[in-house]
Amino acid sequence: MTNPKKRGAQPPVEPSSGRKVPGSDLLAAAQAAVGAAQSAAGQAIDAAQVTAGFAFDAAIRLPPASAQLAAQLPDLVENLTVAVDRLNTTIDRLDRTLALADPLFATYDRLLPRLEAVIALGEDVFGALAKVPGVGLLGRITGMSSDPEPPPEPPKKSRRRKV
Repeated sequence: MTNPKKRGAQPPVEPSSGRKVPGSDLLAAAQAAVGAAQSAAGQAIDAAQVTAGFAFDAAIRLPPASAQLAAQLPDLVENLTVAVDRLNTTIDRLDRTLALADPLFATYDRLLPRLEAVIALGEDVFGALAKVPGVGLLGRITGMSSDPEPPPEPPKKSRRRKV
């Protein structure tokens, strides 16, 4: 029998040894889904052809609901083929997008440890300055204190019973 059209089908993309593309697990899963959908479409077409071969013989004995479902089967297979083609297109777009974003992710990987080190150094400097006598008072006077003053508590209400 025949298999569905494989327009735009490409062999699986293997990442190069030097580059790591984020989302490769997602891409592999999507490609596996495309393969499964194409296999299911091929099996559905085969089943439709077998069903068409026996349709004339079974037309007399076939209930009307089953005949209606069998009549809709070619349209359903065509819709499945269109969906597989769209999925292939989407996977190709995702692959191109991730390839374009790969240098950005590599830059983030190099930049983030440096930013973390700068933040840790700043925290160390603030900790050392907090230990210097008079810095807390100076901060409160200038209004540049790192600890905001808590708002005053509202006065407590007395709970006397009125008689």
